[in-house]
Amino acid sequence: MTAQTAEAAGLDHSVENMTGTVARHVADTGFEAFDAGTVARAKVRIIDSLGNIAAGHRAQGNAAVLDLARRWGGAPESTVLVHGVRLPAHNAAMVNAVMMRSYDFEPIGAEYEDQTQSAAHISGTTVPVALAVAEQQRSSGRDLLAALIVGDDLTSRLAAASGFDVYSGQDNTGTVNGLGGTAVAAKLMGLDVDQVRNALGIAVNQLSGTVANIFDQTLAFKLPIAFAARNSIVSAELAQAGFTGPADAIAGQHGFLDMYCSAPAPEKVTRRLGEAFYADCVIKPWASCRASHPSLDACVRLATENRLNEEEIEEILIHVTPRTLRGFVGQPFVIGECPEVSGSFSIRFTAATALMYRTVRPEHLTLEHMQDPRLQRLLDKIRLVDSLPPAESLTAEVELRLRDGSVLRTRTDVPKGDIYASPMSEAEILDKYYANAEFGGTIPRRNAEEAVRLVQRLEELDSLAPLIKLFTPDLQH
Repeated sequence: MTAQTAEAAGLDHSVENMTGTVARHVADTGFEAFDAGTVARAKVRIIDSLGNIAAGHRAQGNAAVLDLARRWGGAPESTVLVHGVRLPAHNAAMVNAVMMRSYDFEPIGAEYEDQTQSAAHISGTTVPVALAVAEQQRSSGRDLLAALIVGDDLTSRLAAASGFDVYSGQDNTGTVNGLGGTAVAAKLMGLDVDQVRNALGIAVNQLSGTVANIFDQTLAFKLPIAFAARNSIVSAELAQAGFTGPADAIAGQHGFLDMYCSAPAPEKVTRRLGEAFYADCVIKPWASCRASHPSLDACVRLATENRLNEEEIEEILIHVTPRTLRGFVGQPFVIGECPEVSGSFSIRFTAATALMYRTVRPEHLTLEHMQDPRLQRLLDKIRLVDSLPPAESLTAEVELRLRDGSVLRTRTDVPKGDIYASPMSEAEILDKYYANAEFGGTIPRRNAEEAVRLVQRLEELDSLAPLIKLFTPDLQH
């Protein structure tokens, strides 16, 4: 369509709409726009993400995903971390995202102003996209950071503006992530404003995801976040090749806010755009759904502060909201076809494991642990009670009723990991990262340590090659 026919059809692209404003921001924002704290937080998310990928490569189903991607073939543009396989960037990002999502251990919590947050898993898409496209484009570390920060900010704003409800039926790891990941890819590819707008328009055609994956405890729960990573890069590449997309894919008629959001707040997308940069604001201390963390946190505290004799525990009462009890984490624990998923999304399983080990990590999401008679005895004692007010979505109270009639009780108001209210320390974050690398069994400790040093000075790197090499040790000679 020519400019004249577009004008005749009433499509006046000279008037900037919301997607145009966002596209201009994505294309024009440079590294100098970010303060030191914003950059430091992005580096933490990258480090945490690398650890989760290192752990996730051995998770259920992931070998099949890699085998498929190998069979698809294509240009060797970007690296599947840990394995060292080189694939087209979009497929490398997809496989890395699948690994990262596997134990539900990645950064979460899309923040907005006043430290509010929405349920989201931004980094599981944006970090794999940033790594794959930066390698494809031979970008510098500074360029990667700029793209990641801008893309994370857009994703976080969209999550806040969407009014997303985790029990609405859709999975926003496949919706807002698809748009934010596209911004990351488009910026690293150097697209101009119109191309970025078109890329976002193309991406909105590929948004998807259902929470039924989690309710039914299937391996498909990993796919929306991974499809978003793949589709982000495809969308940017199509725009670069000349494809056009809807004029206002975010706020226009039949755009994202119109099609996917029941109570959108469009003003949140652009308010203070370029002044405040939002992102995931929770680094998870435990490998499980965040909805299980309040009760898990309470059980860790009870096990840490008391010398528990599990045989003396008569009953374990876990007080949650009615909504939490009805949700996927409130379901009875059953070792299904996908044990890792069954464990990650179960309050009962994570609470019992926390009482045993004072943590829940990937090594606990195994059949060996799930079949432990000691765990089963604790599970038999757990009863969930929907006694908390509906507004207390991230709270829990746990009571251990002992045979002597005494009761041990504690409450969690903010579970550990929120960078504002209950942060993990730098040492705790690094301990998690190193433990994940060790669990994966492929990345040597010396490589993991050197990778941290490289990420901490990422803006000085001319290339990602040294970092990629550290996470593909089989390629070293």
